[in-house]
Amino acid sequence: MSIAVYSAFSGLIYGLLLFMMASGLTIVFGMMGIVNFAHTSFYMFAAYFALLISTRVGFVPALIIAPLLVAAIGFFVEVFLLRKVHRHGHGPELLVTFGLLLISEELVKLLFGTGFADFSPPPALRFSAFTVFGLQFPFYRIFVAAVAVVLFVALYLIMNRTRLGIIVRGCVRRPDMASALGHNVSAVLAGVFTFGCWMAGVAGVLGGPILTTSPQMAIQQAIPVFVVVVVGGLGSLSGALYASLIIGILSSLVVAIDVSFLDASRWMGFGDKAALALGSLSNFKISGLAGSIPILLMLVVLLVRPSGLQGDRI
Repeated sequence: MSIAVYSAFSGLIYGLLLFMMASGLTIVFGMMGIVNFAHTSFYMFAAYFALLISTRVGFVPALIIAPLLVAAIGFFVEVFLLRKVHRHGHGPELLVTFGLLLISEELVKLLFGTGFADFSPPPALRFSAFTVFGLQFPFYRIFVAAVAVVLFVALYLIMNRTRLGIIVRGCVRRPDMASALGHNVSAVLAGVFTFGCWMAGVAGVLGGPILTTSPQMAIQQAIPVFVVVVVGGLGSLSGALYASLIIGILSSLVVAIDVSFLDASRWMGFGDKAALALGSLSNFKISGLAGSIPILLMLVVLLVRPSGLQGDRI
C-alpha cells in the first residue's frame, strides 16, 4: 500500500513534467500543424545547458538562461529550416525533424560523451517535503509540480482570456484574415514555435535532475510526448494535462506492481488456470509493461474517441 501511494505521487510529478514537455508541442503541432519530431531535442539541450550553467553561476540562473538559449535555437530552426519545408507537407517536415533529432543526439555524444551526466537537484531544494508511509518525498519534485501548474494556468489564461491569444488563434486558423487586419502572421507563428521550444527548455532544466540526463533522453521521451498530444487532443492544453497525468500515474503504478501474471491471476480469484494458459508468459512481470502504457492508452483512446480526450469532434 505504501509503495502504491508513493508511486502515485511520483507518477503525478512525472505527469506534470511530461505536460511541460508536451505543452509546447501541443501548441506547435496542434495549432500550427508542424510535425516537430525534434521537440524533445530542445528538452535535451536545455538539460545540458543547465548542467553547464549551474556549475558556474547556480541553478536559478540556469533555469532562466537555458530555456532562453533553447528558444533562440528554436527560432532559427523555424525561420531557416521548417518554414522552407512546411509548405511541402508533413512528410518532409517529419523527415527533417527526425534528422534533427538524430543529429542532436550525436552532437551531444560528441560534446559530452555517451554516458550519463551528473545532474542533480540544487542543494537548497534537496530535502524532504513530507513523509508517505515512512517514505520521504523530495521537495524538489513538489517544486517541479508547482512550476508546471503555474505554467498551465498562465498558458490557459493567455490563450483564452487575452488579446494575444486571440491574435495567435487568428493567425493559425485564419492567416489570410489576420494578415488583412495588419498582423504579421509569419512573426506570430515564429513566436509560437519559439515559445514552444522555451517550454521544452523549462522542462529540460527541471526534469534533468529527476530523469536521466544522457544523449538518449530526447529519443526516450519523444514517443510519450507525441502520445500526450494525440491522446489529449490536438491543440488542447487541458487535454494534454489530463493525458500527461494519466500516463504518469499509470506508468508509475505499473512499475510498483512487481508481480507476475500468475500472481495477479491468483489475487483476482481466477486461480492458476487463467495465467497458465499463457504458458511461459505466466511468469512475466507486469512491471515490464510500463514502457508500453503510453501506446496502449493511445490505442484505447483513439478507438473510443479519435479526436482525443479534449479534441474537437469533426
